[in-house]
Amino acid sequence: MTEWLKDALGYAGQWLEYQMKVAELPGCVLAVAKDGELVLERAYGVADLKTEAPLAPEHRFRVASHSKTFTAVGIMKLHEAGRLHLDDKIGQYVKGLDAAVATVTIAQLLSHGAGILRDGTSAPHWQLRNPFFDEAQLRAQLAEPLAIDANTRFKYSNLGFGLLGLAIEAITGETYNDWISREVVEPSGLRHTLPDTPLPEGTPVAAGHSGRMPFGRGAVAGDGATYALAAATGFVSTAGDLARFFASLDPAASTSILSVASRREMTRRHWQVPHQKEVRYYGLGTMAGSIDGHAMFGHGGAFPGFISRTVTVPEWGVTVSIVTNAIDGPANPWVEGIVAIMHQFSLRGAPTSKIAAWSGRWWTIWGAVDLVPMGEKVLLADPSAAKPFVDATELEISSPTEGHIALANGFGSHGERAALRLGADGKAERLFLGGTELVPDAKDRTISFE
Repeated sequence: MTEWLKDALGYAGQWLEYQMKVAELPGCVLAVAKDGELVLERAYGVADLKTEAPLAPEHRFRVASHSKTFTAVGIMKLHEAGRLHLDDKIGQYVKGLDAAVATVTIAQLLSHGAGILRDGTSAPHWQLRNPFFDEAQLRAQLAEPLAIDANTRFKYSNLGFGLLGLAIEAITGETYNDWISREVVEPSGLRHTLPDTPLPEGTPVAAGHSGRMPFGRGAVAGDGATYALAAATGFVSTAGDLARFFASLDPAASTSILSVASRREMTRRHWQVPHQKEVRYYGLGTMAGSIDGHAMFGHGGAFPGFISRTVTVPEWGVTVSIVTNAIDGPANPWVEGIVAIMHQFSLRGAPTSKIAAWSGRWWTIWGAVDLVPMGEKVLLADPSAAKPFVDATELEISSPTEGHIALANGFGSHGERAALRLGADGKAERLFLGGTELVPDAKDRTISFE
């Protein structure tokens, strides 16, 4: 692992810990893989607010629509074996569909271009009012006409991936859960991943929780089986397994259960997501886009009580995955924030020995500021921000205790003095930025909150 990445992950862990406290989230797990190998796996918070049991990286989470990527990998394996073709009409494999639904292709289903209803004419299972659809209920929904003409725009559909699960069963003669476990999960070396609940007795499981609004956090019964929708949303996994699995889908990955050609087809941009300010794309079972100019692919997941997100940045050979156990868990902005942190370190590099001591979290009554050395400069990061280095102030250091503010917002203290005051033990006990004095401990008596 390169030095800049090591330092970036060091700060990313500190930033995420602060974000956890701000969000008052029950728990989350961060995992990062470099070239397919885990280089960071860290749990924060608790697995269950009722028991206050500490969260561990081995706790399983509902990872919801990450399931679509597993299903897409299964379809690509069948394609490589010549058991189906991406241009085949789905009605060739699954009978009893609406006539228009039967004519959509497997590729259109994988890319959400089929025009099928998103969740059906009624979807109380997403409110946990009814169980998820069994096969008969799913087939009844697939007998409904298309919502829009196929191949006209990106239109996300859980029913469409449920239909792909039926196709896998029709082609293989096995249940979706059995076949995908044997042909995709196990060969990928994922020891903590299953396509649906129930889980084996004794498996450590994170409890799902509601959001803080409107009634405060409470337990959410998000442990039920998803039945015929497992191919769309049933998977249970860990951040570590997700990071390694998505890393294996990078076309440049040295180890994968798919060919390079299949991985390229899965991760290339088939559709742009319409009516969305932030430009995003979709491939075959994968989301795509860019963060701070770095192309990425991956997927997200939203399940009652859980939010998760995984992103692979091929340029760096890095995959980041975050799983949370609350329905308002900000996994999406947190993953993007960590990539943004990596972006700064990739540009500036690891810090020189001259400035390495200028670090740590510093406080005033206004909140926290992080000194983050990288390259030849020290940046002032805002740990409460979604991207902590946006418009960051930069310090140039001239000695172990002296420097100046080389770059700051026009409303800041550009051009003024920066200094550290050391205590008797040689450790920094005060930071001065222009006329502002900061302390390393928020409980320092020089800060009055009364």
